[in-house]
Amino acid sequence: MDPVASSQLTESLVKRLAGPSTGKAGLAKDQTEINRIIAEASKGSKFYENEKKKDKDLTERIARILKLRGEAIEGVDLTKIEHHVDKIIIDLENERDLSQVIVHFDMDAFFANVELLHNPTLKGKPFSVGGGVISTASYEARKYGVRSGMPSFIAKKLCPELILLRSHFEWYNEESNKVFTILRRYDPRLSAAGCDEGYLNITPYLQKHNLTPGECVEEIRRTVHAETNLTVSAGIAPNMMLAKICSDKNKPNGQYHLAFDSKAIIDFMGDLSIRKVPGIGRVNERLLESVGVKTCGDVYTHRAVLYLMDKQFGLRFLLRTYLGIASNEVKPYERNERKSIGAERTFPPLSSTKDMLDKLEEVAAELESDMESSGWIGRTVTLKFKLDTFQVFTRAKSLNHWVNKKEELFAVGKELLFPELPTSVRLIGLRVTKLKDLKASTSEGIKRFFGPAQQATSGSKRKASDIDEDEADDASVDQEEHDSDDDVMPGFHEQDEADIDPSQHDVDDDEELQIIQPLANIRKRPPNSVPGTSISHQLTLRSRSKSAGPSRSHGAAIAEPSTTTSTPSETHTCPICNEALTSNNTSLNEHIDYCLSRDAIKQAQGTSTKGNKVLSSGDTTKEYALNGFKRLKLRPDPPVKSKRKG
Repeated sequence: MDPVASSQLTESLVKRLAGPSTGKAGLAKDQTEINRIIAEASKGSKFYENEKKKDKDLTERIARILKLRGEAIEGVDLTKIEHHVDKIIIDLENERDLSQVIVHFDMDAFFANVELLHNPTLKGKPFSVGGGVISTASYEARKYGVRSGMPSFIAKKLCPELILLRSHFEWYNEESNKVFTILRRYDPRLSAAGCDEGYLNITPYLQKHNLTPGECVEEIRRTVHAETNLTVSAGIAPNMMLAKICSDKNKPNGQYHLAFDSKAIIDFMGDLSIRKVPGIGRVNERLLESVGVKTCGDVYTHRAVLYLMDKQFGLRFLLRTYLGIASNEVKPYERNERKSIGAERTFPPLSSTKDMLDKLEEVAAELESDMESSGWIGRTVTLKFKLDTFQVFTRAKSLNHWVNKKEELFAVGKELLFPELPTSVRLIGLRVTKLKDLKASTSEGIKRFFGPAQQATSGSKRKASDIDEDEADDASVDQEEHDSDDDVMPGFHEQDEADIDPSQHDVDDDEELQIIQPLANIRKRPPNSVPGTSISHQLTLRSRSKSAGPSRSHGAAIAEPSTTTSTPSETHTCPICNEALTSNNTSLNEHIDYCLSRDAIKQAQGTSTKGNKVLSSGDTTKEYALNGFKRLKLRPDPPVKSKRKG
């Protein structure tokens, strides 16, 4: 390897060893010496070797990207491409919505400050929370470079006086509930992003109480401190992405109000490090830097190259970032959005089979408790384990029956773990997917889609151990911030492959979409605006599974068939044809299915079908592709039964 490449590798490795939380509040601006100490303290450890391998793999990936970049721009008139991208920017600018006042609140060093409430003698001392890996650190410890995600042995090297505390999740949940109770006074439909942070839309509250955004947020922060003795930082902006960025500007115990003006927003984003964008972690930061993108403003400078390498970087997502355009729809967590439920434990490395099984049994017991209390059962069990080399692996097994009991969870986990032995692990976890909601009604039929939304469960009610604290590297963003997968940077969710939930990507072969829509008509308003979708639009996009199994994680939850043989007849109005019907749930469902299929086929038959498949009278399901339409599965009208004359 040449000296230049070797130097770059060393520099990138030192930066990687520093961890994902180098931009957190309270840390020194110049961390060169701290990073050098971390690198020296890590040498010879399995953690160091694992990070070295990851850095080498990423460096090789960057080399491939640079080669692709050279091939992409060779002989290309970049000026013409820039003009084309400018037109895309104009279209995106039309989606900007400045009508809503969004607040991101973020509790300051939450776990550490809760510990202070219970042990005031810690005040002014450097301490951290967590076992083998630091969960959070007091601001006194951060001055030494101690931060979340850091192995505790390295933290002690940086700060020999560091006090290591074990976690008290019951305390964190209790204080979290208090904070969220206060915040709901200002927005009952707040969106919790964890046990210590979330989003509020305070627009209605401002109008009702005739307050400015700054005055309202000051009041919120004063109230939280008065009732909990905890401090909170906040960001005020027109959308969720900007609000989150702003909440970090004046930490701790401060607030930042971004001007609601498109030019001011673009100027604000222009000098912002690309790493500050929620969801862009260490990996994508290095990938973007390799093509010259270090700030959000650089996205515009290099827009032609990013256009040519859209597959690698996701142009539309980056353009939205540059413009500061994102979702401003704040809504609570819905039960039917949940994809998985799990529990895990971290501990000093174990190599004894008995010790590992004891930990696995503890995890299974904890998961059983969580599933029973929250009302879930599932059919796929995934074992997650981290080796003493810090490599993470998963093994999964799908079952033909529902599980949520400790004995079965432990048995499946044991079955998945045994082929990996002998080994040494420092983390064991179990996760259940393919969930069925035991609290969902199975007797309301399709009427459940026309009623009010199910009461949300806030993030504050979820286990604190299942939620990363504010100091954890934020490597995910709500998918709702993007119109489609094209608007997401490839590799955008920078989690370990082991942490990806495969059930989120399952699509059943027998799934049908009930109505066909012209692509040009899918978005009739900017996709990020606040107004919710209408009932008819929800039906248009809703998919229905023909199987009688559990609700699919990727679609709306459909009630399972009721075991009752008959239900009372009621008067309903069909949402498709507006016909008044006197029927029970079963008849209503059949009628709506018929209307949806009938309208879809009529629409398809009225469009040119040149070069496409035609439904034959004997087919039950065929693909029907139309010019300007998505390729969808349709069902023909049911056969008309002739009435006998008496």
